Amino acid sequence: MKKYGWLAFLILISTASCLIYVPYEGEPREESGRYYERDYDQELDTSYFYNYLSPYGLWIYHPPHGYVWIPHHTGYTWRPYTYGRWIWTDYGWTWDSYFEWGWIPFHYGRWGWDHDFGWFWVPDTVWGPAWVTWSWSDFYIGWAPLPPGVRFVAGIGIHSLPLTLPNHYWIFVEGRYFLNSYLDRYALPFERNATIIRFTVNKTNIYHRDNRVINEGVDIDQLRRITRQEISKYQLQEAKRPGPSRIEARDFVVYKPSVSKNEAAKPKTVINSEEAKEKISRGRIKEPEEKTSLFEEETRLKDEQEHEVKLLERSQEKEVVELKRKINEAKRLAKTSSEKEQIEKEYGEKIKDLEKSHKVEKSELRERHKQEEESVKKKKIKKSEEK
Repeated sequence: MKKYGWLAFLILISTASCLIYVPYEGEPREESGRYYERDYDQELDTSYFYNYLSPYGLWIYHPPHGYVWIPHHTGYTWRPYTYGRWIWTDYGWTWDSYFEWGWIPFHYGRWGWDHDFGWFWVPDTVWGPAWVTWSWSDFYIGWAPLPPGVRFVAGIGIHSLPLTLPNHYWIFVEGRYFLNSYLDRYALPFERNATIIRFTVNKTNIYHRDNRVINEGVDIDQLRRITRQEISKYQLQEAKRPGPSRIEARDFVVYKPSVSKNEAAKPKTVINSEEAKEKISRGRIKEPEEKTSLFEEETRLKDEQEHEVKLLERSQEKEVVELKRKINEAKRLAKTSSEKEQIEKEYGEKIKDLEKSHKVEKSELRERHKQEEESVKKKKIKKSEEK
């Protein structure tokens, strides 16, 4: 009996081992404790962009660009490439957007500006880590979205980039904040840009290598000196499904499918320019009244404006302090009294010019804030009249 009992036990163990699950080839697997979602042979065209982005904004027909997209609820002071952070990857500087839809407009296509509509996105099919140009100094780091019409040509790089971009295209932060996870909190008001651009050097270095688009941007060694931080480098891994990018251990996981152009495709819902103007207030799509009251909108606007004023004044003060430091350093190195007098005269003029620019910036910021406040007041008047 004992002999047959052991025989039955061995048969049971053998059968159980055959039931152990072995994943088939091609199924997502666990690799070193990390789950990678791979995209197998999925083909998309521009119609997918139209469908995916529709719930998150408006599609309008905007010659000469064709169908363009305007995102919902981005706020009065929003600019592309602000709500997120920069990640250093094997593709260069890569934008990590916090928007659910961010994997499309910040990695494909171009951003343009319209006085009536604000920022709009023009579709394209080439994936890049970030379609931006750069400008920096020892004090500031800035980036600007490449405008519509700027093409990327494999083997050549960026083609037809204007010599200068409009000032409001630029996003500048103090260099020490560049690696911060919430850059929108530190982006300086665009009224500062005209002054800052004079003290920075522009560089666009987007190229094609090993079958990938690279955006080198800010020099790593210089950034280490500015931020006084070590900079981690991540390997880019492709996600299988759309959604926000994420960091897993030493990898940056992002959805980056190949997309082909479909000339016949168009959004299911397209509104005309006049309808768009009714729905948009200074580049901000109006939220449904049941979700956001005018009181809440007014309070939010006031908070945003106060934050902008603090950022502007703090950066202006630091510029003056830095310039005065340079004066004292130059005077210390001067060998004669006449040299010191010349330095004081030259730098004295620079300080006057700088303070003059600062006054203009404050005036322009106050004017914009006033216009934003008037816009909210008009809504309140209109609502009270409807009652």
